[in-house]
Amino acid sequence: MTTTAAQPTSVRSTGSSTGGEDLSNPFFQAFTALRVGFVALPILFGIDKFCHVLVNWDVYFAPRLDRIVPGTAHQAMYAVGAIEIVAGLVVALKPKYGSLLVSGWLAGIIINLLLIPGYYDIALRDFGLFLAALTLFRLASAFDRRPLFRLASILERQAPTP
Repeated sequence: MTTTAAQPTSVRSTGSSTGGEDLSNPFFQAFTALRVGFVALPILFGIDKFCHVLVNWDVYFAPRLDRIVPGTAHQAMYAVGAIEIVAGLVVALKPKYGSLLVSGWLAGIIINLLLIPGYYDIALRDFGLFLAALTLFRLASAFDRRPLFRLASILERQAPTP
């Protein structure tokens, strides 16, 4: 039995063998997917903290923290929602820094959930999101210079011309 390993390639977006910001480049695809996800989801979940359409978010605030933080759990969730919206916007503008903000925020959410019995499965899911945010940070080291709004121009360049 023989095994072969792919030769490592640089993920730097300098026109090297990775294809730069070409959507056929798997590194750029991963960066784009993570970036879009970490822009849209924090903003959507942040907005939902104000209107509670998806779930009553107040139950996810650890009672131990509720006794420490001024105000009610409901008021704390307003602050949480605002922070999540800001985090999504920062990922949109500067994914390298925004991904670190989201990673730190997810670490706080994980600690909060570990303080609530019965929410360990959600904490584990959020740990997966934490790892994805750290992955976005690493990929942003190569692709952070590409504004989110340039994605349309990249798609246009790759579209076949008639």
